[in-house]
Amino acid sequence: MKEISLLQAHIIAFAAGFILDLIIGDPYSFPHPVKWIGNLIARLDKKLLGEIPEELTDPNSRGRASEQRKGLIIVLIIVLSTAVLSIAAIAISYRINMILGIVIESILTCYVLAATSLRKESMKVYRELMKGDLDGARRAVSMIVGRDTAVLDEAGVTRAAVETVAENLSDGEIAPMLYTAIGGPALGLIYKSINTMDSMIGYKNDRYMWLGRCAAKLDDIVNYIPARISAWLMIAASAAGGRDFDAGRAYRIWKRDRYNHKSPNAAQTESVCAGALGLKLAGDSQYFGRIVKKPSIGDEIRPIEPEDIRRTNKLMIISSVIGEVLCLIIMAMIAAV
Repeated sequence: MKEISLLQAHIIAFAAGFILDLIIGDPYSFPHPVKWIGNLIARLDKKLLGEIPEELTDPNSRGRASEQRKGLIIVLIIVLSTAVLSIAAIAISYRINMILGIVIESILTCYVLAATSLRKESMKVYRELMKGDLDGARRAVSMIVGRDTAVLDEAGVTRAAVETVAENLSDGEIAPMLYTAIGGPALGLIYKSINTMDSMIGYKNDRYMWLGRCAAKLDDIVNYIPARISAWLMIAASAAGGRDFDAGRAYRIWKRDRYNHKSPNAAQTESVCAGALGLKLAGDSQYFGRIVKKPSIGDEIRPIEPEDIRRTNKLMIISSVIGEVLCLIIMAMIAAV
């Protein structure tokens, strides 16, 4: 039997990891590298910042430069440690045995992807809403959004879940998929480390405005192209998804509203989702007790309903499958050269 090449092994692991994520997702009891990354970020945050320095409230303070340097230190430590440990784990496993290498790479690929975990968490919100338990739905949605959920009505809870699934199609699934296809799960985990930093310290509040600026800007850069690819995949999924979706309207709303967000990337997939489902998303939200003004995305063709959470998850899974198949085709073509 002819020995397979490392590229062929990578293709096998890439496909196996995707299938594994679809089947089991991320079991809560399993150790998870992204959780370890999050714990390290939290420790560095506490060590380098601690309480909010009073001088940061002074618009003329030089303390901002100091906080930005600390933020850069966090980024360098997280990215470099993630790169070294993940590359070492994969390289050592392949050196021991090709099969072991494929198994380890498949597991890490599964850890990098988040479609099933996102679907499970958002469907908890759906089930609570279907039971008529608004408080339960608020608690469930608070696990996947950063906004204040105690003030949300049923429509607000539903909209928060739909927006989270739509936005995270890119940074939770397609972007890590693309980086993993290019550079294996090591590059995928490096991407996840950047995204995790942004979600933990990238807030524009008194505590993180300057400390998290480097992480937030880096996250914008690494998501720029994947967000746009994700939008096109979602438009294709709208066409393939049946009567629940309107692909033509998804494209039109994307063209019109894809920059209706302070982030250059966040509205790319949200606008497609809003158009595909005929919903108005985004708008003003409350964070940490403050109302944050945001432009709306989409047109309210009909009122939002809990079933839209299920529809958005369907759109996410179809988009993911299309993205995976396209990546595998390109990788196979490269391997055949």
